[in-house]
Amino acid sequence: MKLCGLRTESDVAAAVGTGADAVGFVLTTSPRQIDVDLAGRLVADVPPHVLTVAVVRGITAAEAGEMALKTGVQALQLHGDYPKEAFDELAGLPFQLIRATALGPDTDVRTGAFGEELLLIDSPVAGSGEQWDITRLNEKRPEGKWVLAGGLSPETVAGAISVAAPWGVDVSSGIESSRGVKDHGRMREFVAAARSTS
Repeated sequence: MKLCGLRTESDVAAAVGTGADAVGFVLTTSPRQIDVDLAGRLVADVPPHVLTVAVVRGITAAEAGEMALKTGVQALQLHGDYPKEAFDELAGLPFQLIRATALGPDTDVRTGAFGEELLLIDSPVAGSGEQWDITRLNEKRPEGKWVLAGGLSPETVAGAISVAAPWGVDVSSGIESSRGVKDHGRMREFVAAARSTS
């Protein structure tokens, strides 16, 4: 499970302390955005067994790759309508690729279809905390390792896992006390609730 949108050293320490499998740092426009230098310092505080992820949207693949290399993350999440060519451009760089997209009529839900290691299915309004109708996944089941995101919280994650049966889950706004500010208690509650389903 990934706790995303971390912005401070205490956020990182709390996330690692919960036993999260991955932590995410948003490098492009968002209430959770941090700059590359800060992201690099935070990444350095994360033990190697926890996957560090740079999250970007609305920039070119070349810019995204450069930012990921500067921060030293283990994975780069391209969020939004990135074409397969963007993933091809980044192939061979020393980090994993994550394709993050909303579920639409033409979405390819096969993990690896664009050369990515992991597929993330999110709400149409990423980072908004808005829940979306995850029962739509019954008509279009993702294949391979995929992660569910969008409107998850300590209160909803166990139910969402039972409906969607994802490989993993991702949360950002659902573990905040106000927009962009992480609540370390809710982080612990989220991880406990998600783990209770396994």
